[in-house]
Amino acid sequence: MGAAIGAGSVTGAVSVGGSSAGGGRGAAQASARKRVVTGQVKRMLIHYMKTSMPVLFVFVDGVGVGARDQAVNPLARGDFLLSQFADGTGALLPRGGRAGLADACLGVPGRPQSATGQATILTGENAPRSIGHHLLGFPNAPLRELLLRRSLFRALAEAGLSATFANAYPVAYLRALGLPCRGEPEPELTFGRRRPRASATTVAFSAGAGAFRTWADARVGRGLTHDITGVRASGHGAGIPPRSPRAAAEILLGLAAGHDLALFEFFETDEAGHGQSMERALEALSRLDAFLRALVAGLPEAWSLVVVSDHGNVEDLSSRNHTLAKVPVLAFGPAAARVHAVRDLTDIRPLLTTLAGGSSLPPSTAGG
Repeated sequence: MGAAIGAGSVTGAVSVGGSSAGGGRGAAQASARKRVVTGQVKRMLIHYMKTSMPVLFVFVDGVGVGARDQAVNPLARGDFLLSQFADGTGALLPRGGRAGLADACLGVPGRPQSATGQATILTGENAPRSIGHHLLGFPNAPLRELLLRRSLFRALAEAGLSATFANAYPVAYLRALGLPCRGEPEPELTFGRRRPRASATTVAFSAGAGAFRTWADARVGRGLTHDITGVRASGHGAGIPPRSPRAAAEILLGLAAGHDLALFEFFETDEAGHGQSMERALEALSRLDAFLRALVAGLPEAWSLVVVSDHGNVEDLSSRNHTLAKVPVLAFGPAAARVHAVRDLTDIRPLLTTLAGGSSLPPSTAGG
């Protein structure tokens, strides 16, 4: 996966027969065969390069760039990778990583919210402008239509590229949403009066017709729960052996191999912000930071890692509301050289598609 390989080394391993055939016809046949084999080798090499350069996309809910004020900002109390501040200072990123800032307000009055922010990230479209306002929580019908039509995952699939969603869900939840999955619903899992609703990431991934992962996958190391370690999910009956953030990072790196893009979603930072809990915020950020640092440490040279949020929140615990702050965009590997082009959330999808090999998608595919 991390091995260097050149076209010459591949071509040299292919034997082109008939080059010693006598006469013009034999030489012509040999030349034709050589052209065919050379074309095959080029396609093999392109395929090798594609399968060895995945993009890891870690979406973190509710983290903005705030003041370096330890009284209200938990990011100021530790050296987290996401400790980026409004004054332009921030944590040094390992392995040549670079940090950018993205505007989450998108020219629409009001506080940025999850449904529209995430829809913007996953479609490249200014979702709040599209529906006329910022929308909290889960996408409504117009946003679901936008996500299904212009989803990052749909565009990649239509271009012949492969994406995977590392987060594992209960079968009962996926079935309640009408999404296909393997296994039987968990009998002990009930939703009460609350009707399950699909998040923006769930809707977007379904548009690419990819396979959702379940708790059964997470139990055997083929998926991750939203809390990284599996402890919280097991409290709801997942039965997942507790794993360290480092072990979780190794699982994500393994899942990404063979795909062009792999997504993992983490939302406990936003929950801590709404709860105005410094203790919960520091615990969630510490767990997430250990996970991200392990990903960076294990990232093969040709792979990219992009970490982005949808709106501010946890960086200012003086309020339980979202903030107007810009959000950090962390980039490692080849992504680091491109993060400077990110100005707002609409720039995230083009960055991801370019890194995944989809920069030449025709407008009808990229735009739906």
